Amino acid sequence: MKLWQYILGGVAVVFVGIQFVPNELPAVETDNPGDIVLNGLASEEISTMLKTSCYSCHSNETVYPWYSYVAPSSWLVAKDVREAREEVNFSTWQEYEMMDKLGILDDIAIEVKEGRMPMEIYTLMHPSGKLDDAQRAKIVTWAEETMDIVAEEEDEEE
Repeated sequence: MKLWQYILGGVAVVFVGIQFVPNELPAVETDNPGDIVLNGLASEEISTMLKTSCYSCHSNETVYPWYSYVAPSSWLVAKDVREAREEVNFSTWQEYEMMDKLGILDDIAIEVKEGRMPMEIYTLMHPSGKLDDAQRAKIVTWAEETMDIVAEEEDEEE
């Protein structure tokens, strides 16, 4: 056998072996009564953009593609979804305190405006999640206007 055949065989053995390393993807839940979309803070157009470009990482409604079940990409997907949900989880919007909501909305406006969200690695694998300039502007405007609504709701409760 030639050296390249041994190397290729070794790579194949390692690839098959890593499939047995345990990796738990974050749970998917479809019943989310505290979801930002269900609470009327987003128009249908904004809701659609959020669901298309943000929800796979930033909600409990993650749709896992085939590669999220194959190591080593499954490790990256699980890590990214866990970290994204820690930053903001649209499914648990009602559980956030008012100041947290304001901070999240401010972060959304900044990250989307600067083009950092959705992440390039996500849109590479999910081209439908890519936002054009007009969509970015709409999300930024929505986030900024929603900050005022959230602050007003808090004032009314007091």
